[in-house]
Amino acid sequence: MGDRFRPDGPHEGDSRERGAALLTVLLLVAVMAVVSAAALERLTLATRLSSNAGAMEQAHAYADSAGLLVARRLGDLVNAQSGKLTLQGGWLGRPQSLPVPAGTATVTLYDGGNCFNLNSLVAGQSEDILKQRPVAITQFATLMQLLGVRGGQAQQIAVATADWIDSDSVPAQGGAEDEIYMRMKPAYRTANRMMADASELRAVAGVTPVIYNLLRPWICALPVTDLSPLNVNTLLPQQAPLFAMLVPGQISVDMARGFLAQRPENGYGSTVEFWKAPALRGLTPPALVAQQVRLTTRWFRAEMNVDLGGTRMKQWALYDTETQPAKLVRRSWGETG
Repeated sequence: MGDRFRPDGPHEGDSRERGAALLTVLLLVAVMAVVSAAALERLTLATRLSSNAGAMEQAHAYADSAGLLVARRLGDLVNAQSGKLTLQGGWLGRPQSLPVPAGTATVTLYDGGNCFNLNSLVAGQSEDILKQRPVAITQFATLMQLLGVRGGQAQQIAVATADWIDSDSVPAQGGAEDEIYMRMKPAYRTANRMMADASELRAVAGVTPVIYNLLRPWICALPVTDLSPLNVNTLLPQQAPLFAMLVPGQISVDMARGFLAQRPENGYGSTVEFWKAPALRGLTPPALVAQQVRLTTRWFRAEMNVDLGGTRMKQWALYDTETQPAKLVRRSWGETG
């Protein structure tokens, strides 16, 4: 009899046990739901990443295919006009669409030699013997001044860049070799070899981010030490500083711009004809500089843009048309290449 009236009797205990078990089940369900949600999120992310990686891989494949097409077509472009290359046909800077499945692709060609070749700051047949070239140092310093860099600073950067590339470890007047860079944090050494890419200029003493960004559209690092091979048949009026740097103090940027804007539609047939143009009669370029200008183009830059359903990729490539088909020299990815 007494057991029926105890507050913690067997029925009350069973009820508590069932409540505890139910609470445990609910907690397990909640934990499983959280784990499942996290797993699903990771699976979704992994699927998305895998999809993006696949799309990017496909974009690279399309860009590579476009590059092969460019290499073959460049020969036709160079050989279309005997001994010269002009702007006729509107090929320069005009995006050309290419058909690709489930997306779009464009190729834009530029004259890859119409820039200041940083490797022209030295001369030599091999990288073991690279000596500074004064005429190129003057051209580089002049270009920087025309773009707004102070005279003394421009000269220092030009000499320091030549020191960076030349084979010796003796700094030229105003230049910089290892002793300067080893005091920096972090410390590093000069390359003492040709630049593989114009972005290496950022490591040269005196080159600030502001100066580098100013110079970037005007410089290149061709895989040769030739003086900058400017094609006067394709050089645009807005690229006038590149022409003005050839004859420091003899022609202003405005005069050079006006001269390039009045170029014959079919270009110049010889460098003699070019230098004898009425607007240039007062100029006295050194023989080496007079021979520096070109009527055709050897180097081409190609910008390739691929868009596959929102996955975008930009590839830059440099081609050498000395051989047929054109040879791919290097390529890079990003906005500036």
